[in-house]
Amino acid sequence: MGFDLNKIQIIVQEYANVISQVSGVDVEVVDSSLFRIAGTGIYASGVNIDMSDEGHVYKHIIKTGETQIIYSPGQDSLCRGCPNRSDCKETIEVSMPIKSNEEIIGIIGLVGSTLEQKKLILKNERLYLEFIKQIAYFIAAKVTETEEREISHTTINTLDSVINFMDQGVLLISKDNVINSGNESARKYLGISDIEGKRIKITSTGDSINNTSEYKLTVENKDIFAIGVIYPLEIKNDQYNNIFIFKNMKQFQADLYDVTSTLKTLETKNIIGRSNATIELKKNIRKVAISKSTVLITGESGTGKEMVATAIWCESERRNQKFVAVNCAAIPESLLESELFGYVKGAFSGADPKGRIGKFELANQGIIFLDEIGDLPIYLQGKLLRVLQEKTVTRIGSNQVIPLDVRVIAATNRDLKEMMFQKKFREDLYYRLNVIPINIQPLRERPQDIKELVKFFIEKYVLLLEKSYRYIPSSTMNLLEKHYWKGNVRELENTIEFMVNMMEADGILDNKTLPIDFFEDVTEKDNENSNYHNNDVISLKKLEKKEVEKASRIFGNSTEGKKKAADSLGISLATYYRKLSAYIN
Repeated sequence: MGFDLNKIQIIVQEYANVISQVSGVDVEVVDSSLFRIAGTGIYASGVNIDMSDEGHVYKHIIKTGETQIIYSPGQDSLCRGCPNRSDCKETIEVSMPIKSNEEIIGIIGLVGSTLEQKKLILKNERLYLEFIKQIAYFIAAKVTETEEREISHTTINTLDSVINFMDQGVLLISKDNVINSGNESARKYLGISDIEGKRIKITSTGDSINNTSEYKLTVENKDIFAIGVIYPLEIKNDQYNNIFIFKNMKQFQADLYDVTSTLKTLETKNIIGRSNATIELKKNIRKVAISKSTVLITGESGTGKEMVATAIWCESERRNQKFVAVNCAAIPESLLESELFGYVKGAFSGADPKGRIGKFELANQGIIFLDEIGDLPIYLQGKLLRVLQEKTVTRIGSNQVIPLDVRVIAATNRDLKEMMFQKKFREDLYYRLNVIPINIQPLRERPQDIKELVKFFIEKYVLLLEKSYRYIPSSTMNLLEKHYWKGNVRELENTIEFMVNMMEADGILDNKTLPIDFFEDVTEKDNENSNYHNNDVISLKKLEKKEVEKASRIFGNSTEGKKKAADSLGISLATYYRKLSAYIN
């Protein structure tokens, strides 16, 4: 008759928690009667239930006494008869018997429920098996009341091997609060390279974030705040009393930001608008998506260039690969090269000692979106051209050439041809990027889209701001449709968000809810026209400046637009460039 693991259920649960925290996957422990004794994650709420109906793999282990790895749960022959076989949520299952005096008294199961967890287990399969084996020994040793000291050394060595593969910091701490061992992440978080033998004081702040406790760690008179969990090891060895698994607050906040920040993707079918320009844009996106060539998206600020880029991604064969966006204007020039191409350890002063992967390497097999490409420094343009032509990248400080399979989509609101004329943008890079040009017309040139966009943004912000909305009068809609919209769709969205905020309880979005500067723009245009009908004399220079500005607004900043603007003013293109430089730039 096997030992009843329920007698040490609390300890078994603690071991399950340790395994789960270190391995990053869910864990369950069942006894020889297939009752779940402990569980983490998705199994935590199912402790003390009978698993005999669905535990077909566990039944096989009890018969054979052998460890089993099920690489395709639901499809494996051992899963036959399982009621959950057709709808199995597991991606991998590692099961190992717990033996006491050669008798199987229970089973430890590591269960991955995502592809990431499966990859993690497969990558470190041998280490995980050794680690589970040692934990099984722990439980068996407790059951038989043998001295855990005999196996603690082997167990700690296994822990040391496994925890060094973990992103979280892990410390093994003695009864006297001395650090006996720690992984590389713990050294980084604590800022101490040699942590063994250091005395540490761990004090709870009383706060918890995301159901995890916050602690103040004091090491060498330095205080560090961390999020983590302390687990007693239940080993009869004063050297290994607790295991502390943690992340410092800075890393925790960074990870939390990565989880909560999402890329706003848009499929072509969801692009809003019924104008001919928008319909043509959708057609072009679908055509472009199936290609591997580089794309250059041009258009004024606020027209939605990144949305077009993500739509190309969603329609392409790379939709399941990474989309890495880089705003060339937002990253300091001194950091831009390392962000794009990465660097190795010791590449330059102040660099991460471990080095860093670059955005091109990160986007391998996927798409990299180079926004504001016109802001790329001239010295980096040559390096970018080399990457595009050779389809390879070399990290700063390295001689290793890394092959790339990356599709490049670039975007700008600048006139790159004019920048080429001014020697601010390389001609060869321009033609390398401009293989497939896509121009997004400003919103004022496609007024047929405004009504649909207004309705979309109203629905969005009414829901977001929890407002009760009835209707928008036709007079207000007419004002919105006739507005100049210098900021394009972004300005329109901001205006609608303001209006919904200002909406009264009657649920009507009328003229009273429009922002003040909306009418100031209209007044400014009216004043320009009225100056021609009063007795005030306007200087020729002011008149010229206003007409040049007007021509620039009407015809845009593209090369073709500038030609039309020059023709409308009755001057040469070169003269128009000079006047633009004098009055606008």
